[in-house]
Amino acid sequence: MVQVKILSTSDVHGYFTGDDFRRPLKNTGFGLARAATVIAQEKKVATEDLVITIENGDFIQGSPLTDYIEKQASEEANLCQRLAQTVGYDVRILGNHEFNYGRTYLEKVFGDDQTLLNANILDKATKRPFIGRPYQIFEKNGLRVAVIGVTTQYIPHWEKPENIKDLLFEDPVEVVSNLVANLRPRVDKIVVAYHGGFNRDLKSGQAIEPLTQEDQGTDLLAIEGVDALVTGHQHRTLAEVVNGKPLTQPGYRGDHVGVITLSDQKPSAKTIETATAAESSAVVVLVQPLLNQVNQWLDQPVGHVGDNMRITNHFSARLHGHPFTELINRVQMEATGATISANAIFNDEMRGFDDTVTIRDVMTNYIYPNTLAVVALTGAEVVSALEQNANYFDWQDGQSTVSSDYLYPKPAHFNEDIWSGVEYTLDLKKPRGQRISAVTVGGQGIDPQAKYEVVVNNYRAGGAGNSVFSHDKIVREGQTDVAQLIVDYLRQHPKISIDQPTNVHVVN
Repeated sequence: MVQVKILSTSDVHGYFTGDDFRRPLKNTGFGLARAATVIAQEKKVATEDLVITIENGDFIQGSPLTDYIEKQASEEANLCQRLAQTVGYDVRILGNHEFNYGRTYLEKVFGDDQTLLNANILDKATKRPFIGRPYQIFEKNGLRVAVIGVTTQYIPHWEKPENIKDLLFEDPVEVVSNLVANLRPRVDKIVVAYHGGFNRDLKSGQAIEPLTQEDQGTDLLAIEGVDALVTGHQHRTLAEVVNGKPLTQPGYRGDHVGVITLSDQKPSAKTIETATAAESSAVVVLVQPLLNQVNQWLDQPVGHVGDNMRITNHFSARLHGHPFTELINRVQMEATGATISANAIFNDEMRGFDDTVTIRDVMTNYIYPNTLAVVALTGAEVVSALEQNANYFDWQDGQSTVSSDYLYPKPAHFNEDIWSGVEYTLDLKKPRGQRISAVTVGGQGIDPQAKYEVVVNNYRAGGAGNSVFSHDKIVREGQTDVAQLIVDYLRQHPKISIDQPTNVHVVN
């Protein structure tokens, strides 16, 4: 009897080789080139099986290389499709970050890709998939398997409205349920490839994050007639069989390959780490010419910032502020004219700057193609936003630590903002919602009723990570990426000196 083997990667994010673009390199044990080798090995030993290989979204955005393509070398936009063909993906799924460069660019990259599956993101006018098709049926020796492709419906909560103009984001659970009812009589197995994750623990069913419609994997798995589920988005490494249904989530940047096996016997799921695999020469050959251009571009110096902008203690920097985050806030305030600014240290790989700053340093610290938005908040709302940021911290055994809410099911350091233009006292021994006091702006006590202009990135401005912000409070927006604003600022201020911020008074 023919078995079905589902191989998958997810959230490659433009890391096509084992190069994280920082210098010196901190991590090389990942990348599409290594994943391609593992996939080829798995296919080689499964010649009797029906093998379906899935690229599960967030492929075209996320690294300096993909940013370079979009901004500097648009003629290379087809590289992503050529890479997918080289790896041998049978199915591709749209991720949420696929929309970061806008609908026009997305359609340019995926427009003629016959492997793209998209069942739940529709054109408002036609009510049909704006790109791709809902499912594909694969067959071998009489065995028929349908793969349905869906993407998290939560994208409008994060994305700039102009990037998703005239699109409808339908509930993937409802869409899949309807498709399963139609497909079940025609096929032997149904696999769902979902760019989204799980908001509940796979064993207990307990909520592990807010029960929004961002990560509906548990609900998709529960649909009668679904035989297997490939997930992504959360950058987790998962391989489980739940109620007889196998699922995978194959990590981040190609560091794992998911493997699901469906047969008349017991189904199985596993992930394979790619760190020790050799890089596929076919992938490297495709990428290397452009990679050489990117590295020359990245190594251009743009300014000097002194010797105190290296981040050596990420927790302390988030708690007390840091010259690096103060620099970003100054960039944001100068670009928009706002009097208050907030930005995040996105992850613990961010190292800040040495004295001589290159474009590489900017791009590997500010990793998202965010733009800026100025949001009008009342004084009371500013305090409420600060209280939400204070929830990042817990007080345990007489010391401050990171709340588990920001570590599990995935690290969410990117939702903890560091503020400038506002001074306040933070007491972590107090209950949540009562930790912020003595708030002042410009030396004056904050007025709960007055309006203050706060500049944040467009992701935060829409309410992602801090519910005080929302699209309807935005008073103006910028069009230039923050990374470019940082480069421009450093060129305009070639020698910068910023002391350790003192606007946050932490009660010990």
